[in-house]
Amino acid sequence: MKSMPCMFCNRKSFFDLKPHNCTCAGGLTKPSSVLIYMCVCVCVCVCCLHCPRLLAQGLVLNTDTSRGPSRSGAIAELREDEDEAYFSSYGHYSIHEEMLKDKVRTESYRDFMYRNMDIFKGKVVLDVGCGTGILSMFAAKAGARKVIAVDQSEIIYQAMDIVRSNKLEDTITLIKGRIEEIGLPVEKVDIIISEWMGYFLLFESMLDSVLYARDRYLAEDGLVYPDRCNISLAAVGDTQKHSDRIAFWDAVYDFKMTCMKKAVIPEPVVEMLKPETVISEPVVIRTIDCGSVTVSELEFTEDFSLKITASTFCTVMFSTAPDCTKTHWKQTVFLLESPIPVKTGEELPGQITVHKNRKDPRALLITLDIAGRKQTYSLQ
Repeated sequence: MKSMPCMFCNRKSFFDLKPHNCTCAGGLTKPSSVLIYMCVCVCVCVCCLHCPRLLAQGLVLNTDTSRGPSRSGAIAELREDEDEAYFSSYGHYSIHEEMLKDKVRTESYRDFMYRNMDIFKGKVVLDVGCGTGILSMFAAKAGARKVIAVDQSEIIYQAMDIVRSNKLEDTITLIKGRIEEIGLPVEKVDIIISEWMGYFLLFESMLDSVLYARDRYLAEDGLVYPDRCNISLAAVGDTQKHSDRIAFWDAVYDFKMTCMKKAVIPEPVVEMLKPETVISEPVVIRTIDCGSVTVSELEFTEDFSLKITASTFCTVMFSTAPDCTKTHWKQTVFLLESPIPVKTGEELPGQITVHKNRKDPRALLITLDIAGRKQTYSLQ
């Protein structure tokens, strides 16, 4: 099978200098008897450079607008004790090991900084949510004059030892605390870096903290990296997925358990999906410019229309481009209760909305309205 650029962006992978070779579903022959669900791809870009780089990371966020908007500054307003569970989850080494072993993620940041040292040389850099300090050390090696690394989780104590072990303590200053509550040893920074992307891109709402740091500490001509994210939507078909997750409950050892679908369907599944199941052309539903977007703009409603490229049935929605290199973000799958039949060339209209859960602003409520069918999902 011929290798080609990602069908969602048709460009290189995030911060990568090499062409992103992935098996594009647009070049595959689609079977006529598959079920479709929705695929959302998010491309995280560095647009100010001569050679744009992207990281394919997809998400679908959708919410019933009748629930009303959540507080735009919800994350900043959280007390430390209210946010303890979130930061505690990042205190254990295992989650950081998983992220560090994700070469697409880690090497993308490294290559971007090392190959653009002119951007970092002599600059003051703020790393929001530094974790083990890997991005801070990349920035220091790239020539930053000063790096301030901030994290509220207990992992920062390991980061302090790591920085000392690599003799970078004169360049990197680590601060434990929430960026919204601490004070920095400088008034302004030249660059903000962060690996804030979550499942479904916006899950955990860490971007809110990056935007707070941008508005509070970034110099007038300062830069934020990554700087742009494109969220794209595509339809995907997979009969086996629907059978395993939904139809399964119709007859379990000869017993009806269809009521279980009410518990199964609203809960998105994070897993890897097959690229050959994509059966529509992708559409960009949202572009997030990290240099100018506001927290309130991270909650939105968008209409879309997908051009179907294979006759099939619609069953599920998911996020993160399946035809790109695997990452720890995987894909977020949104199951549909019953298949939606579609034909090649048909336009499938729909609407998605993004809102934080008002009871837990790090969680997302997702409502998908497609072909007259509406379903609310909770990603938490």
